[in-house]
Amino acid sequence: MIKVENVTKSYGATQVLKGVSLSISDGQFVVITGASGSGKSTLMNVISGLERPDGGKIFYGAEEISSFGEKQLTGFRRRETAFIFQQYYLLPHLSVDKNVRLGADLAGNKNYREIIERVGLAEKQNRKPCELSGGEQQRVCIARALAKNPRVLFLDEPTGALDEATGRSVLGYIAQLQRERAFTMIMVTHNANIADMADVVIKMNSGNIAEVYENSVRKGAYEIGW
Repeated sequence: MIKVENVTKSYGATQVLKGVSLSISDGQFVVITGASGSGKSTLMNVISGLERPDGGKIFYGAEEISSFGEKQLTGFRRRETAFIFQQYYLLPHLSVDKNVRLGADLAGNKNYREIIERVGLAEKQNRKPCELSGGEQQRVCIARALAKNPRVLFLDEPTGALDEATGRSVLGYIAQLQRERAFTMIMVTHNANIADMADVVIKMNSGNIAEVYENSVRKGAYEIGW
């Protein structure tokens, strides 16, 4: 379980998180939504260990990652988490196979090609990013992240740069793999419709949690509005 206790975060004179507390159970799909500037991406960044909170505590089970030194925190992120962003961050000179292997090597995963096949890119594993569509590049990012066998997968606007058809396809892949592998998934998005796919929805407003609710039924990628 992830526990966030009274976390604060400021950038200069601007307080972005104002004493946020929440709990996330293992294996949940959580969507964090809210208007631009509400603090949703900052919340994800501090939960994931990409940034340090100014105050408060963050626990993964009994581990308080907010007390870790930089070396400990880097080791934690490498061991426990993976990230998918709106930008692809693929190495342009490497093939699909080698980009995904970068993630796999961090976890000593020798079976990473199974993930490439699972996301529908087995026939394109020797191509470079410039030879792929936007949706295919995002699937490479998904495969690279999942090849780490993460305990928690963080996603920041993963469909923000995609058209509707490609976005639905990518969301469908991610959601299905999350169900099968039962990892915890935390997604930040401005698209409130995606919240219908989650177990738990956290709505942010002006640095605070405005609402938390659970969906009794998770919708599929092709059932939600867009």
